[in-house]
Amino acid sequence: MANSVPPRDRTDQPWRSEGAPPPPPPRKKMPGGWIALVLAAVAVFVLTNLALSYFGNGDERTISYTEFSRQVTDGKVAKIYSKGDAIEGELDNGQRFTTQRPAFADDNLWSELTKQKVTVTAEPVVERPSFVANLLLSLAPILLLVLLWVFISRRMSAGLGAGGMLGRKAPPKPVEVTAGQRTTFADVAGIDEVEGELNDVVDFLKNPDAYWRMGAKMPRGVLLAGPPGTGKTLLARAVAGEAGVPFFSASASEFIEMIVGVGASRVRELFNEARKVAPAIIFIDEIDTIGRVRGGSAAMGGHDEREQTLNQILTEMDGFSGSEGVIVIAATNRADVLDPALTRPGRFDRIVHVSPPDRGGREAILRIHTRDIPLAEDVDLARVARTTPGMTGAELANLANEAALLAVKRRRPRVTQADLSEALEKVQLGAERALVMPLEERRRTAYHESGHALLGMLQPGADPVRKVTIVPRGRALGVTLSTPDADKYAYTEDYLRGRIIGALGGMAAEHVVFGVVTTGSESDLEQVTNIARGMAGRWGMSDRVGRLSAIPGDAQQAYGLSAAPATLDAVAHEMRRIVDECYERACRLLEEHRPKLDALAAALLENETLEEAEAYRAAGIPRLAKAHAGEQ
Repeated sequence: MANSVPPRDRTDQPWRSEGAPPPPPPRKKMPGGWIALVLAAVAVFVLTNLALSYFGNGDERTISYTEFSRQVTDGKVAKIYSKGDAIEGELDNGQRFTTQRPAFADDNLWSELTKQKVTVTAEPVVERPSFVANLLLSLAPILLLVLLWVFISRRMSAGLGAGGMLGRKAPPKPVEVTAGQRTTFADVAGIDEVEGELNDVVDFLKNPDAYWRMGAKMPRGVLLAGPPGTGKTLLARAVAGEAGVPFFSASASEFIEMIVGVGASRVRELFNEARKVAPAIIFIDEIDTIGRVRGGSAAMGGHDEREQTLNQILTEMDGFSGSEGVIVIAATNRADVLDPALTRPGRFDRIVHVSPPDRGGREAILRIHTRDIPLAEDVDLARVARTTPGMTGAELANLANEAALLAVKRRRPRVTQADLSEALEKVQLGAERALVMPLEERRRTAYHESGHALLGMLQPGADPVRKVTIVPRGRALGVTLSTPDADKYAYTEDYLRGRIIGALGGMAAEHVVFGVVTTGSESDLEQVTNIARGMAGRWGMSDRVGRLSAIPGDAQQAYGLSAAPATLDAVAHEMRRIVDECYERACRLLEEHRPKLDALAAALLENETLEEAEAYRAAGIPRLAKAHAGEQ
């Protein structure tokens, strides 16, 4: 007889399989708190004042004025205090008394007191407060201290989060959005392969029965790894929007607090709330903040708050069963530094790499971000996409917004192609600066940028020169923009050497023409150093170092791995050799093509900015021939 899957009763809890552990009972609030403390203080002081009032009044009695006169005559009064007709005194046996002298009394009290040698004090008689007044006066300082304590504790709670040391934070709530504002895959473009992987998660959340009948289990966690701005958070929201389930969003930095244990408590509360409304999605952004390899130099031992928070996340994910309907999505741009326990099967089972979009993806992203922007008829988004290789979705969104701002600034009804081009220059090159340079420095800057541009035109396979300007932008006195015609994902040694030669073109031009080197090559040298370090120490492009990855990354540093000192010395020697060879070639090419360099610099001094066609025309180099040489 074939095995059949028994039906499950999901009327109350549709996301729990048979035998699954029941949800944890709600934690009982501990009795007490600051209200109980205030009530206890009031009770203590009431009892204390009752006792003091009872025993204090027992030593003092009120007597008649007749009795007082007789005691004075008998010489039994030791001293008295008087204020008006009120008399308070003490007998010779220590008994205290009070009395009131009648207004019609016509006796010789002063003479009798003097005769009996009674001490008379003219100080006013202190009126004893009533019981209620005494109680209020006694409680006032304590009440002020309690109120001050409550105020400070609440301020600390607001500053520390999670309810601070004294209170409790409100439980996490899912991100509430209306149906019209819900993010879906229609709002995501340029990463179709990633959408395909996440569609499995959406289908599981929509149709869990099909997976249960087949005995399949969905990943407990999905890790979105990629550079900043590639749309990882947008993808997580789109998954929740497509599935129509609650979406809990938190940043990993929110779990890290000064007080040890607060982060772990927040993690428990977040997962408990998600289980209550399952199916649900928990999204943790920048998980590398707490998910770095444990035991590194940043750790402070077993009681480190970051490690305790990470351990709690691992424990909570281990506690998931396939029927709970809670999926954790995390995002990071440093997947290489994550703890292996976090990325093993059973935790984040599926790692999805989110890369910058290709040309078609960039065009689709631009269309999404310009849906609400009125575009002129001359706008060509495909052309913009071709000139923006390597840009992420966030950068393209910023580009569209900058173009809209420029159109508003110029009071145009629609965004034109010129607005998009200028916005792209602003994003890539920086904003223009109104800087007046001396003629000699302006001439040196023209030759510097001409050196970059000319070597980029002469080097086979180098990226085409798109624009050359000596107008100061950002921190630079001039800019040469070179971008490839098509997206590149792997680089040859010849291409990288061409990049180094082009970057050294500015310094080489200053050396060839003026015989000096200025500080304007600082950013060029940083770029050159990074490329040469990668060639010699990471990509195996040096025969002396060999096919080794001698330069450790952050993940290797966390594990304590590093190359031997002799290997690092070899890497440094090879870096110097590569850069020196490229610099010699740059100087030699500029000397051989000195007329082209002079012509390009003269055109820059005259026009300040040269577009692609103008730059190639001024240098006397056909653009088509250069492109054909690059294809070879």
